[in-house]
Amino acid sequence: MEALQWSILMLASGMVLTAELINTAVEKMMDHLTPEFHPCTKVVKDMAAAAVLVSAVFAAAAGLFIFLPELYARIT
Repeated sequence: MEALQWSILMLASGMVLTAELINTAVEKMMDHLTPEFHPCTKVVKDMAAAAVLVSAVFAAAAGLFIFLPELYARIT
């Protein structure tokens, strides 16, 4: 695998981990600001979780673009 491919995989993994850390910070902050249930708090938490999901999907797509041709070449 080339250095560019490794760099892309590392950036994609870092993106997911960063999104997860931001999601955790947002959830803790919202729990601190509004300990009781509030509909707006739920929306904010859901949006932060969705950001993690989106980053994970794009990281998975990057992995597929890199690994599928390699796997296909080994199979055929």
